[in-house]
Amino acid sequence: MAIDRALPGLAAREGAVIVRLYAWEPYCLSFGRHEPAARRYDRDRILAAGLDCVRRPTGGRAVWHGRELTYAVAAPEALLGGLRPAYQRIHQWLAAAVRGLGAPAELAAPGGRHPRPGEGACFAASVGGEVVVDGWKVVGSAQVRDQDAMLQHGAMLLTDDQAVVREMARQPDPRPPAERPLASILQRPIGWDEAADAVVRALGSAGHPLDHRELSPAVLPMAAAWEVQFRDPLWTWER
Repeated sequence: MAIDRALPGLAAREGAVIVRLYAWEPYCLSFGRHEPAARRYDRDRILAAGLDCVRRPTGGRAVWHGRELTYAVAAPEALLGGLRPAYQRIHQWLAAAVRGLGAPAELAAPGGRHPRPGEGACFAASVGGEVVVDGWKVVGSAQVRDQDAMLQHGAMLLTDDQAVVREMARQPDPRPPAERPLASILQRPIGWDEAADAVVRALGSAGHPLDHRELSPAVLPMAAAWEVQFRDPLWTWER
């Protein structure tokens, strides 16, 4: 999360769109920046289960990061036309990637109320512009603005669903699951490499070919300035 938090500064310095694709080891439960995690989730149960937790720099609600593809896009805000156009544009890329995997992805219809941070998990419901397959939410995303740059990151569900989030909640969510991983939809295994290749192809087809390389070393000292905060349990459980 410290690296993701540093990406907007690097993107602003380079004047470029930066796309990062990664996975989690160990798996982790993340909370949105303003989410009342201590009130909504059972910290003792989470600790007893040996689950790692972190608070994201972006908004939104809790996400279980297991067998998924996580993406981050950082850019000077003007390059993507602002936060709302960027949200739409990035989800169009991701929907194209999901279609490349064989699932009939589309963007959820506009409208509906965006849930508040304390109203359940990220994947508990889809809102306008999110990536869905036959009504099932398969990608969850959140944004943050950093001066003149922005970050959007999120999770594409490959094999795992969000059952862990529901199990760790203090109160059961009466709503049925709204998410479904792609492996379940397509009835075949979906590996991280296959999903990442689909994202790369989708970006190339949209006129944004990726310069394949390791993450710039310049981001590491920038991320170090945020690392202590993101490792601090007081930050994670401050609400």
